[in-house]
Amino acid sequence: MWQSALSTRFASTEMQQLWSDSRRAQLWRGVWLAVALAQQELGVNIPQAAIDAMRANINTTDFAAVAKHEKRLRHDVMAHVHAFGESAPAAQGFIHLGMTSQDVVCNADALILRDALQLIANKFARVIDRIATFAAKQRDLACLGFTHFQPAQPLTLGKRATLWGQDFVIALEDIELRLAGVKLKGLRGATGTQFSFLALLGDTAKVEQLEAKFCGFLKWNPDAVWNVCGQTSPRVFEATVLNALAVGACAIHKCCNDIRLLANLREVEEPFEKDQIGSSAMPYKRNPMRCERATGLARFVIGLAPVAMATASEQWLERTLDDSSARRLSLPEAFLALDGALDVMTNVLGGLVVNESVITNRLQNELPFVATEDILIAAVRAGVDREKAHNAIRSHALAAAERVKLGQPNDLAARLSADPLFAKVNIESALDAKRLTGRSGEQTDRWISVVAAPIRKRFSATLAQEPALKV
Repeated sequence: MWQSALSTRFASTEMQQLWSDSRRAQLWRGVWLAVALAQQELGVNIPQAAIDAMRANINTTDFAAVAKHEKRLRHDVMAHVHAFGESAPAAQGFIHLGMTSQDVVCNADALILRDALQLIANKFARVIDRIATFAAKQRDLACLGFTHFQPAQPLTLGKRATLWGQDFVIALEDIELRLAGVKLKGLRGATGTQFSFLALLGDTAKVEQLEAKFCGFLKWNPDAVWNVCGQTSPRVFEATVLNALAVGACAIHKCCNDIRLLANLREVEEPFEKDQIGSSAMPYKRNPMRCERATGLARFVIGLAPVAMATASEQWLERTLDDSSARRLSLPEAFLALDGALDVMTNVLGGLVVNESVITNRLQNELPFVATEDILIAAVRAGVDREKAHNAIRSHALAAAERVKLGQPNDLAARLSADPLFAKVNIESALDAKRLTGRSGEQTDRWISVVAAPIRKRFSATLAQEPALKV
């Protein structure tokens, strides 16, 4: 039998448990119990023996029996109703009273979404914490900047890390916004009108009380229920959830791409275990396989966002069933894949190896080129005509570049120092790498104190937990 790599290789046990069949069955039975308790308190004749039987069998789902019933009934919720009744005979006539299937499914899914989003938020906070630690450590290490992957003005490695961190912060904010927006469907019936519950209870006030009591038994804020809905909770909200997950995947993908590029330059390396094999054919290699794994998982999550949007946009009137099969795949798999990618990022960013000498040597080799703008400004301040200075620098730079292409040392600084046009320019000062990084150190400090520190404080209870990395 085929097994998903999300369960065998990538996703954490904790996230898998949230989306497991056993937990879904437990939640469904919990919803049925909460409805029965609320109905009993409002005068529906449900014997206490039925309530006790439901409560005693919350965690006793016989999945073989469920499968047998579903094969016959062709309806998964009713298969569970029958199996629940068989394990709790005293409750058999009271399970699912007045309800439609989506009163069970949507309310249970809201509980799963809440817990899954919270777990994802915790993991984003953990990655941000790792980045802040790395940024503080590398606050002052000057490195070559790149635009278009071409040498550009220097910055510090700590400042570069804050750019990764800021993307993760944006993703976390989006995740937390969706988490705050999770709502129960409530008890609304086949088209959302609550007609069946009105018929059962007899008056509108009791229908209102039913939903409030139902929320209470689920320990859910009664204000966090959709004001109106059709047969299902709004699928558009689930589209916003998957889009938030995709934004988080974008942050992962971008960070991994940067690390992979820098690994090729030998400036940084992923953590590498003693017996780890980098390549089956080339023993010397230390491939960035963890970032490559996270990149692939992130790409998968990004690709699932349009599925949720299509599902939401193609619902007809009060409900069609074409959402069901897509949701069974896209919702759990998006969470499982992002969960696995975040665990990889925690591992990589917590142990990223920095090859300081390689970084410094590359910067020094390119420094005369990237300092030319500063030298030009200094020349103009010393009274040199700008166009003359620009033409001279360009001429010297092109000649020095030709030498570099031939494998010879960069002699641009020597050329400029020997040119009378720049006699009043302190070339040595112009090539001070630390000065050329601008406010990198201050910006790093500010990001850590203003942005990362409050996140660390809010998630302090979860940050000490180290996730287990699969494979």
